[in-house]
Amino acid sequence: MIDVYLLSGFLGSGKTSLLVQLIEQVKKSGKQPAVLMNEFGEMNIDSQIVEGAGEVPLKELLNGCICCTGAESTEAQLQGLLTDYPEVDVLFIETTGAAHPVEALDAVYSPLFAEQLEVKGIITVVDAKRWIDRDKLSPRMQALFLEQIRHAHFMLLNKTDLLTVDELASVTLQVTQFNSYAALIQTTNAKVDFSYVEKMMNTAAAPKLAVTSGKGLPLSSKVLTFDKPVNQEHFEEWVRSLPDTVYRMKGYIQLEGSRYSHLFQYAYGMVNWIPEYMQIPSKLVIIGEQIKDIEY
Repeated sequence: MIDVYLLSGFLGSGKTSLLVQLIEQVKKSGKQPAVLMNEFGEMNIDSQIVEGAGEVPLKELLNGCICCTGAESTEAQLQGLLTDYPEVDVLFIETTGAAHPVEALDAVYSPLFAEQLEVKGIITVVDAKRWIDRDKLSPRMQALFLEQIRHAHFMLLNKTDLLTVDELASVTLQVTQFNSYAALIQTTNAKVDFSYVEKMMNTAAAPKLAVTSGKGLPLSSKVLTFDKPVNQEHFEEWVRSLPDTVYRMKGYIQLEGSRYSHLFQYAYGMVNWIPEYMQIPSKLVIIGEQIKDIEY
């Protein structure tokens, strides 16, 4: 199993500074880190910074966001990374500053390799100065900024050196009230001890085939496997019976009467089947809240 940490945070918050330090610490511990970096444009300057930190397996997602147009590329790049570098122990995924963290996690939860990854959760770098000035953002960007914080499993309140003592106390209180689940540490230049991050994000042993995204946090996922083809009508009846706390499902399912697998997608109550022209093991990834006991 490869430990996966998704680095989230608004544009310019300090994610790359954090990433470089985490890479160095993981290497010093004797483990092999790898990185998947996402950038909207054709060139990722941050990847050059990471490469300067020393040899580390690196894949890039350019010209798209990991949580939207880049989702298919994410799966391909991750599969390539896992195939080319089987020695990897820890995978850091740095999202673009405009990525919604939950949708970014969704892109990572591929049924093709979900069993190889143990997603430890989302580390969000919170720009302390930006928090004070968040009302200056457009409504859409302000909502994204808050969502990145709300879904964090561990938070770095960064750039604290730019705040007064009173401002820092106020921001710390406000951010922790906004997300009461995640541990928070105040930082300058995103400096943090990775062993402390591991300790705070470590989860109890997960059930077989489960992928957890944080202890005590509402958002989690699990993988279901199917030993034989399923009846499409019965399967869709089961989908409709699921609680509203199931937000997303995707996987490859072999249906009765079909020679090959179908890609199954579910979101916001909508079901979609796409036929494939190959046989793929039937596995379904479920993402949501309170899903531990869901079985087919």
